[in-house]
Amino acid sequence: MISKKITTGETMPKEVAQKEMTPKEIILNILNKKKVPRCGVANPVSSITVEQMKIMNSFFPEAHYDAGKMYELSRANYEILGFDAIMPVFSVVIESHALGCTIDWGRPDMMPQILGKLWKNYDDIKINKDFLSNNAAKAVLECISLLKNNYPDVAIIGKVFGPWTLGYDLFGVEDFLIKTITNPNEVKSILNKLSKVTVRFANAQIEAGADVITVADHATKDLCSPLAYRDFLIPIHSMLVKKIKAPIILHICGDIVDRIEYICQTNVSSFHFESKVDACQAVKISNGRIKLIGNINNSSTLLFKTPKDVKKEVEYAIKCGVDIIGPECAVPLTTPLENLKEITYVTKNHKH
Repeated sequence: MISKKITTGETMPKEVAQKEMTPKEIILNILNKKKVPRCGVANPVSSITVEQMKIMNSFFPEAHYDAGKMYELSRANYEILGFDAIMPVFSVVIESHALGCTIDWGRPDMMPQILGKLWKNYDDIKINKDFLSNNAAKAVLECISLLKNNYPDVAIIGKVFGPWTLGYDLFGVEDFLIKTITNPNEVKSILNKLSKVTVRFANAQIEAGADVITVADHATKDLCSPLAYRDFLIPIHSMLVKKIKAPIILHICGDIVDRIEYICQTNVSSFHFESKVDACQAVKISNGRIKLIGNINNSSTLLFKTPKDVKKEVEYAIKCGVDIIGPECAVPLTTPLENLKEITYVTKNHKH
């Protein structure tokens, strides 16, 4: 296991360092609505790129299911990008793999994919008591423990998928969405059952050392109406807040401006949102009820534009009042390193 330090620069004198908040304190204070000296900088989903894999000498697909390789690669969040948090769960397939789905684990330039659906109806659901004993889930837990021990001053963010997304993965997107119309009561039963997977994996990560949990649940406008979010997911996400023993960062892809109001009603600590939603509009609607994370554009700005363009977006997000600045979602694997590092530089050097 590689243990070298990657960060460069002068060491801060002890008397100065002691007066400043640690990265972990900044993230946790933000999520707990306490005062901080600046915005946080983090991505509660994957920020890994092929370039980082080369620097850390740790590559996909092994880093998805080998704890040592996952640790080496995940710490690039802090050592290379300078983020205030480390998030080591790069893929979207851990729970589905644990429940029995066939997985293509990908390669350095391709994320893993779920191959085919597992179940047709509620009665087909089978959740083995030892579903966390597989290699990938065990790697996540061991990696988080390593990070907790070796990076005590950096926020460690775990990640799980919510039951709505698991419904897509395990029943197939089309079949699951058809059920929301033809048999909404079955969908509610499915969500309640699958939420046990979300809660158990989340709390296992917290016990391993995670300070915060990202719950990714893709109830996006393209696939789910705001009323569907209200009827199906306000109760489920509110329940997750009560049962998961750490602050929750809810992540939903896409244009979700029409459901921010409902998201605020769940009492999640924060919401990670995409650039399809204007930062100032998101801040206005949420009105301080939840903390906001994001929303620097991936597919255009970070992937293809320059640090100067990144700086503009970061400054706009800070001006609007976004609390933790970072990419809007999992970054494309070929994203230039200089663009990701610019997020950190501008955020940490912004004059408040």
